[in-house]
Amino acid sequence: MTSDLPLELVVIGIGVAIGLAIYFFLSQAEDRSVVRDSLRQLDGYEVENVRDQELLNPLSDRAIKPVLQGLTGLGRRFTPVGYVDQVKQKLIRSGKAGPDAADRFLAVRVITVALVPVVFVVWYLVNPLGMDGMMQHAVFGFAAFALIAGPDAILNRNVEARQYELRRQLPDIMDILVISVEAGLGFEQAIDRVVQSVPGALSDEFSRMLGEVRAGSSRADAMRALEERTDVPEIRSFVLSILQADTFGVSIGRVLRSQADEMRIKRRQLAQERAQKAPVKMMVPMVFCVFPALFVVVLGPAIINIRESFS
Repeated sequence: MTSDLPLELVVIGIGVAIGLAIYFFLSQAEDRSVVRDSLRQLDGYEVENVRDQELLNPLSDRAIKPVLQGLTGLGRRFTPVGYVDQVKQKLIRSGKAGPDAADRFLAVRVITVALVPVVFVVWYLVNPLGMDGMMQHAVFGFAAFALIAGPDAILNRNVEARQYELRRQLPDIMDILVISVEAGLGFEQAIDRVVQSVPGALSDEFSRMLGEVRAGSSRADAMRALEERTDVPEIRSFVLSILQADTFGVSIGRVLRSQADEMRIKRRQLAQERAQKAPVKMMVPMVFCVFPALFVVVLGPAIINIRESFS
């Protein structure tokens, strides 16, 4: 135990030295960031040195943003025609639309594709799990397929999840709209009440629609934009019925009540459809996971006894 003490002291000393170095580096970086923030707040402050002027910018603008732009340009160069527009449309439908959302997605897409040869080299040359034969090829094929198709699959899944949430919330929101309109509120005031009282994806879409109307767009154009952003059949039917009511002068309250009844029926049918699909989806895990274990438990002792009897 005494012979190991000097080694422990050396390890502790090295750890303390590394910790002090990291602390000193972080403290200096924090002080510099405070100075840069203070300099940015000064009006008319000018820096003659180009390097100092560049250092005033945040680290994300100096290091991360150029890399992101390079990966985005590479992704745009090797993507098919119309793929970027499809990605932007899917990002809008998933509720994650932003000025740089498509660029970030393309950058991630380039990184995942570039990881395929890295995985190939590591998997076949290093072989960390010691596999060989068909199992090694199958695992690499699965990993390569996951890296290539993974970002698109995740994006499609996010779109489906948001559309399902919109379908699930629509009947309840329609009931609130019916009550509000029949109580004397206008259509836009009723939607504003829904936005304030019911949080969720559909309320966010209605809030954006109200913002477009208040910015000067017509109600018809704002509702058509809502229908294009969501791409949900129930919302499309709701938008068309409201537009027809405005065109032909039909009472909006009566249209909303009929739409609310129809939406509740569709939500019940959607729940029944998902319930009827459950037994079919359960067949795969039952056949490949449950039944083999059940056969081992039930038939295993019998097979062992039969083997011992004949031996």
